[in-house]
Amino acid sequence: MRPAAQPLAHPQPLLGIGAAAARAGVSERALRYYQQIGLLVPACTTPGGLRRYSQDDLARVARIRELQTLLGFNLEEIAVVLRNEDRIAQIRLSYHSERTSEDERRQLTRECLALAGDLRGTVQAKRDALESFLADLDTRIEKARALLAGASQGSG
Repeated sequence: MRPAAQPLAHPQPLLGIGAAAARAGVSERALRYYQQIGLLVPACTTPGGLRRYSQDDLARVARIRELQTLLGFNLEEIAVVLRNEDRIAQIRLSYHSERTSEDERRQLTRECLALAGDLRGTVQAKRDALESFLADLDTRIEKARALLAGASQGSG
């Protein structure tokens, strides 16, 4: 995650909270809450305390929403995923630095592999839960079909 936001010159225009929320498809309250729980840090805050959001911030909100809707993650799970993804991004930068030695690159690669394994485990656990839920639904559907078939035969 980025350190505390400070006003800086940005190559892209920054959005106020209302415009950012509208563009991201969430409420202003959601943006404030994401910041409160550490999922999002606005690109900067004005001297008057107004939050300003960048395109990267909007992409992060889209990622949060994707993890919620597509994978069904709760905010605690999302925080873990984002922390791991942020660390992997840091590793990538360090890895490609000309000052990084081969030994350091191997260490970074091992760390990245462990983080990716953790992320995969998290997704696999969600997948297993969904498969279990689907199997339960299939059982219920088959029982209902059997009831209908029995009722049809009894009334015919």
